[in-house]
Amino acid sequence: MSLKAGQNTEQGGPIAAPRVVAGRSGGVGQSGGVAQSGGGAPPGIASPPGIAVPPGVAVPSGGGAAQTGRGVLLLLGALILFTLMDATAKHLGGRYHPAQVVWARFAVNAAVLALIFRSALPRLVISRQPGMQLVRALTQLATVVLFFLSIRHIGLAEAAALTDLNPVLITLGAALFLGERLGPRRLIGIGAAFCGAMIILRPGAGVMHPAALLALAAAFSYAAGALLTRVVRFDGLATSMLWSALVGGAISTLVVPFFWQPVATADLWVFVAMGLLGTGGQGLLIRAFTLTEAGTLAPFGYVGLIFSSLWGFVFFDQLPDGWSVVGALVIVAAGLYVWTRERAAAKALRRDPV
Repeated sequence: MSLKAGQNTEQGGPIAAPRVVAGRSGGVGQSGGVAQSGGGAPPGIASPPGIAVPPGVAVPSGGGAAQTGRGVLLLLGALILFTLMDATAKHLGGRYHPAQVVWARFAVNAAVLALIFRSALPRLVISRQPGMQLVRALTQLATVVLFFLSIRHIGLAEAAALTDLNPVLITLGAALFLGERLGPRRLIGIGAAFCGAMIILRPGAGVMHPAALLALAAAFSYAAGALLTRVVRFDGLATSMLWSALVGGAISTLVVPFFWQPVATADLWVFVAMGLLGTGGQGLLIRAFTLTEAGTLAPFGYVGLIFSSLWGFVFFDQLPDGWSVVGALVIVAAGLYVWTRERAAAKALRRDPV
């Protein structure tokens, strides 16, 4: 789940890159500035697959090929770190209860954020939309829990493919709950993506592991968090990141004593590394968005599927079967189709804003 297991972009790392606004404006708005639209992609442009644009990160306008190339490379670096984090969580999930792994993920993240924002922490934790921030943080916690549970039993590639339904789910949710227009072509893309998921799951064929449904549920919870990110209008990047980390850390801290088991000395660094991988990926991701428009980065988000497949083979000797590959390709094609329709709609709106 390249960017899902802690991977809503506010859930992870702490690096406040240039052009990050930590004031009352929390969302990415029209190209070239920060508006109070609340997170998500610029209007009319789908977020990169598996990625919710961090609230408070200004969308860059223009920029040459070199700048765009740096943004793409930073995104790919973020995907490498995030998928390595997933692989680390899968390794730890085979030895420890998932509650302990989830706790470590949020505890390290919260500790690093608190250290970086220590001088302004009391001010930054104050939200103008605390209820919305709480619900949003809960959806992100749910995404991490569901995904970490799923990868205990299924391969990283299968789980990542199922959670990569989230771009089309965000498009569908934006139409249902935010009043955005949903035309017949986008509906075709959404339907095709669900067909891809059914190819991977193959219900009734006797090959579906129940844990695959957890990965599918993670896609829905991730999409819900991304939609809520769009409506967090008055909090900045730092506040959103802190709420995600602190709420997840607090709840997992309350739960983990019931499932705690002693950690082997050799595994201590693995727990820390998992949290740091997510933090590092977050920093690269934020920097990528300050250099390159979300719409340009979008197609590269699916490269995470390749990295997930690679780590699954290298570390766990797992490769997706033929039908899972076919289903993943259908999901990717559908997601890219929806993205192209979003881009076309955005360009048409810029040409004729009335």
